[in-house]
Amino acid sequence: MNAPHDKAEPVDPGRIPEQEPETLRLAREAKAGDANSFGALYEKIAPALFTWAEIRIRREVRQHVSPEDVVQEVWCRAWKIFEKFDPDNGSFRYWIFRVAKNVLYEALRTLKDPSAMPGGGGNTRALVLDGVPDDATRITMRVARDESLGKCAEWIRALDDEDRKLVIHCGLEGLTYIETAERLAIGPEAVAKRWQRLRERLRDQALPQQLFSELTVP
Repeated sequence: MNAPHDKAEPVDPGRIPEQEPETLRLAREAKAGDANSFGALYEKIAPALFTWAEIRIRREVRQHVSPEDVVQEVWCRAWKIFEKFDPDNGSFRYWIFRVAKNVLYEALRTLKDPSAMPGGGGNTRALVLDGVPDDATRITMRVARDESLGKCAEWIRALDDEDRKLVIHCGLEGLTYIETAERLAIGPEAVAKRWQRLRERLRDQALPQQLFSELTVP
């Protein structure tokens, strides 16, 4: 497995502290060294991570890097640097997706340089997973078999470019309206209105609502 970063990306000082009581409890127990609490915490976010990876990874590179690979690598890397997560300075969703972005970026960058592939190019996988905990494998297999996640990913892919990015940033990654607005170059009020309309469409499609952030602050 690729060596984890020795440090996580810095969290913005103005981030909203973790809002969910259960997530906050599990995060603090995990920071105290409880691997079971980390497993429960990760299980809550794994469906959103898997759906995000399904959308972000192009079909033509799936033989080299799969959503399953990303979900398991993120588990391993996040656990190794979890002491750097501060639930009083940002949500777990926000933090874990920053880890996921690093994992996916590194995997896709590796594909551009075959000599950088594990084993000097003799291996076709950009992420070589070793020593993955049984819990991580179990959770990954479960979410990969969940047909509702595949339907949700297909629905998001079919959106126009701006709405798709809005769902990714605001819905899956848990960015605030202001942060999402900066990425889309539109106003926060427009983000809020469009996100609420998209949530209504998601409900109409009977797609899994638990995938998406409940963060509604600016």
